[in-house]
Amino acid sequence: MEWQHKDLLDITQLSKEEVWHVFETATYFQEINSRPVKKVPTLKGHSVVLFFAEPSTRTKTSFDMAGKRLSCDTFSLAKSSSSLTKGETLKDTALTLQAMAPDGIVIRHWASGAAQFLAERLDCSIINAGDGRHAHPTQALLDGFTLYQEWGSLEGKTVLILGDIAHSRVARSNVILLTMMGAKVRLCGPRTLLPPYLKNWPVTVYTDVNEASKGVDAIMCLRLQLERQQAGLLPDIREYSKYFGLGYRQLELASPDVKVMHPGPMNRGVEINSEIADSAASLVLDQVSSGVATRMALLYLYLTSKKK
Repeated sequence: MEWQHKDLLDITQLSKEEVWHVFETATYFQEINSRPVKKVPTLKGHSVVLFFAEPSTRTKTSFDMAGKRLSCDTFSLAKSSSSLTKGETLKDTALTLQAMAPDGIVIRHWASGAAQFLAERLDCSIINAGDGRHAHPTQALLDGFTLYQEWGSLEGKTVLILGDIAHSRVARSNVILLTMMGAKVRLCGPRTLLPPYLKNWPVTVYTDVNEASKGVDAIMCLRLQLERQQAGLLPDIREYSKYFGLGYRQLELASPDVKVMHPGPMNRGVEINSEIADSAASLVLDQVSSGVATRMALLYLYLTSKKK
């Protein structure tokens, strides 16, 4: 398949066939990651700027490792070390970076729409690594790829996304991708942490975690994003953990082979029982591994795209 996209801003840009192509490409790169020497010259001579205006461990390191394993030069830029701290606008920072002629910019930013803002102004490929509450397409792709490797197909599977839905760009992107690939999606969380426009989403909504867990094939816990919340949305963290934290009761109600996921970072004992996070049902570390392969696939597809 000849890749027809310059930028990755949201899952809505991709067709089902294109998502499968990402999975197939990631499968090839996953094999490379299992070799004794985990490096190929595929993107030798290419360069990518990792522009992270928000903190990140998994995503930033994953993209950095993905680039280096493809022999791509990667350059990291954080808000604290950029001229944004001196009052420079995002536009001027981006134009400065473009003047250095990178082949792509991976951006994480606190403002929804930041990735699209750059994509409309810059010639190089823009990959959205999370913008505000809007979207996190690479996380959804790696989550889907993780389940694809586990099941072979997502068709007919039921996935529960549990927790802080209102503030989660991961939830939004996963709902789009999972339903596109044939899965049924359930959302569950406190009413104060559910967005007001869920009637437009192709999901079933619950506020009782036990009811939501019945018969599901996978449960994806979300981090409680206290830094994005206004005061008063939760009476108490302990109460949240008691009524919406993932425990053994929910696993008993789910499918016998239920899989547990978490995009990280995990707050053990809050949104997920610590023993469950480390259990055989957990795919948390598989998600990390899948993240490198998926982002290798994305860097390859977008940096070599004919649409650039």
